[in-house]
Amino acid sequence: MGFNCGIVGLPNVGKSTIFNALTANQVDAANYPFCTIEPNTGVVAVLDVRLDTLAKLAKSKQIIPTTIEFVDIAGLVKGASKGEGLGNQFLGHIRAVDAIVHVVRCFDDGNVTHVHETVSPRRDAEIIEMELIFADLEQVDKRIDKVGRMAKIGDKEAQLEFGALEIAKKALESGKPLRLVPEFDAQACSLQMLTTKPMLYLANVAEEDAMLEPNSTKNAYLVDLAAYAAEQKCSVVVISGKVESEIAQLGQDEKKVFLEDLGLHESGLFRLAKEGYKLLDLITFFTAGEKETRAWTCAAGSRAPQAAGKIHTDFEKGFIRAEITSYEDYVGCGGEHGAKEKGKTRVEGKDYIVRDGDVVFFRFNV
Repeated sequence: MGFNCGIVGLPNVGKSTIFNALTANQVDAANYPFCTIEPNTGVVAVLDVRLDTLAKLAKSKQIIPTTIEFVDIAGLVKGASKGEGLGNQFLGHIRAVDAIVHVVRCFDDGNVTHVHETVSPRRDAEIIEMELIFADLEQVDKRIDKVGRMAKIGDKEAQLEFGALEIAKKALESGKPLRLVPEFDAQACSLQMLTTKPMLYLANVAEEDAMLEPNSTKNAYLVDLAAYAAEQKCSVVVISGKVESEIAQLGQDEKKVFLEDLGLHESGLFRLAKEGYKLLDLITFFTAGEKETRAWTCAAGSRAPQAAGKIHTDFEKGFIRAEITSYEDYVGCGGEHGAKEKGKTRVEGKDYIVRDGDVVFFRFNV
């Protein structure tokens, strides 16, 4: 699994439409609030042009990309942290994901009802952010008294946590998400805070704006969202739910022509995957052979045994060494045999930090 993203937003901003397009998993996308009650989950492949090149050189019978799991979480509303709109249930679903993709409506359409009647990206984004902040603050308030009592009697772990909770409380009360508070020690805190999760904004635009960049001034709603996202130190990905829905119905060759006609070089899914990797600081490494060429995802900075564990836990437990060839050397030398002949394949041990694009063969013994 690449990573797990929860798709959130106000009702009727296009979350389920985008989810359907990205996963080709057709869930109900009706024009009324709370259409999505239980979270729908879809696993999608992350396209990587390097896979095809490696597979041809390795003469692989099968190509297996890495994947992303998307969870379509029901539309949150103002007051969700107090239980409005089944808010507590939905906030619980957000706690289970690695990152948050916040869909914000950036288009006008009289046929699609907006829960607040008018479109305002900053207001809509702030509503969701504040509900996450309120939910975290409620948790902190419940925990701080108990931990404070333990800290007073000399419990060192409690003292560390109490310090972290005090920092969290002060920031949250000022309306600041904890991901923007570098002094907050999440590891010292036993709570799973919503506002520590990495977040990016997904601007859902009209079809004619699908090719716009996030900083484009041609769409006033994008300008509004981009300014707010910059304050939150979050990135923005522009997607047209309508366009992505049409792309999802096409074959590979048709998709390419369709995107070119729109002036796009890549689909919204591809752009979202790239930003998601940046968001969670992830890299891709490869295994290549006659049976299959496969992409794997691990956190940047992972050592060889941890990367091996992404393939199978036995690989990590019994790790001996890793044979490493960079993607560029593998291709430049015409494959594994040529890379070894030219001395481009290295033998690395347990301390080796895996790099993006490494083609790896793990040696292990269980």
